Amino acid sequence: MLATSSRPLVAAAARTQVGRRNAHSIALKYSQAAYKAALAKSPATLTKVQSELSAIAASLKESPALSAFVANPLLSLKDRSSGLEVLFNASTKGAKEPVSDVTKNLFSVLSENGRLVETPDVIEGFNELVAKYKGELDVVVTSASPLAKDVLSKLEAALKQSEAGKQAKSLKVSNKVNPSVLGGIVLDVGDKTIDLSVASRVTKLNSLLQQSV
Repeated sequence: MLATSSRPLVAAAARTQVGRRNAHSIALKYSQAAYKAALAKSPATLTKVQSELSAIAASLKESPALSAFVANPLLSLKDRSSGLEVLFNASTKGAKEPVSDVTKNLFSVLSENGRLVETPDVIEGFNELVAKYKGELDVVVTSASPLAKDVLSKLEAALKQSEAGKQAKSLKVSNKVNPSVLGGIVLDVGDKTIDLSVASRVTKLNSLLQQSV
């Protein structure tokens, strides 16, 4: 009964997770290229690029038009060029300093390759690399519904006692909600993922049941 009734939901959740992992893998290549290019110039450039990308991430959340621009791979070259200028203006937030060459090159390549839709993941990956460089450990806890503050506090305390937590100069825990995990949690610790979700366990159970039939 469990294998039959839950199979469509779990299969959908599994496809979503696989799709996200593949997308994240593609985005991470751009993140790494931008990170290496910025750091090769100087630590100050790395900080500047991170600031610009953070401003772009904030603008994407605030502006439906800008968000629609990066999500549309069918725009003409002219429209993409105009959109990139708006994106670059957003990255400086009115500052007198021009946008860095690293940020310009990153988004030019994303645009040329039809990968602007990956922008949020590229920025997230870049921030993870910078955090690692600075000795910061960012932990994202994904759950089907928001976790209580005391649960997050206990989880943070436990993570601080882990090997990775002890090596980090600082540790930050955030909670992301995704109903497709069904229950339990998925931990993203730096570049590692620990899947303790119900969706993962039910998928494994379904696999075992199918093998035994």
